[in-house]
Amino acid sequence: MRRSTTHILIVLSVLVSLSFIPKKNGSARKRAVHTARTVRTAPSFSSSLQQACSLLYDSLQLSHTGLSEAALEYAMKGFSYLQQRGLVSRNILSICDFSQSSRNKRLYVIDMESKKLLYNTYVAHGRNSGAEYATSFSNKAESLKSSLGFYVTEGTYMGSHGLSLKIEGLERGFNDNALKRNIVIHGCEYTTDPFVKSNSYCGRSYGCPAVPSQQSSSIIQTLKEGTCLFIYHPSASGYLNKSSILNS
Repeated sequence: MRRSTTHILIVLSVLVSLSFIPKKNGSARKRAVHTARTVRTAPSFSSSLQQACSLLYDSLQLSHTGLSEAALEYAMKGFSYLQQRGLVSRNILSICDFSQSSRNKRLYVIDMESKKLLYNTYVAHGRNSGAEYATSFSNKAESLKSSLGFYVTEGTYMGSHGLSLKIEGLERGFNDNALKRNIVIHGCEYTTDPFVKSNSYCGRSYGCPAVPSQQSSSIIQTLKEGTCLFIYHPSASGYLNKSSILNS
């Protein structure tokens, strides 16, 4: 009987102490949920999405490639949203992780049906977005900056860089001027191994997610017509908190 009373008193003591924790601490926990491999600062994720993401992240060994699990979770959440609304028609998800150095292979093309990593290679950011690291983003014409958010790929054409792929920005205020700005996926020499190895950072574009010329044709053929592209950065421009897709 004495043990039971003691136990009840301990429980009540704990409950009382918890009631005096300031509310701002609770909201802070909601804003920054820490896990072993990622720190989230914006939209929440369902348990089913977190589980699916963890399984894919581990099976593809993406931690070894530099991709954060948070970036994959955001990408998968947006991909699911766009699929449900018929805005993407193919099970290909591409992620440009611009939180990484441009010297890293930070483009990831994933077949979400077969759960395979199809490509992991270099990708350029806009010259006014930063040097080795992209830190500034814009949706404005002639800004020469990259734009964050979700895109759907369209058709191909032959341009000054050879075979190129049109991409349509789906997020108002963040990337919906992509077509007007001629932001496309194209090949270039300034994202190849020789260039990166002989320079302090990867070459930069006018805002296009440019890929190595040797791989550009096969990447473009894989991505064209109805696949999802996500350009990610964890803190710039308040994107994660303001994205209508991620906060749906």
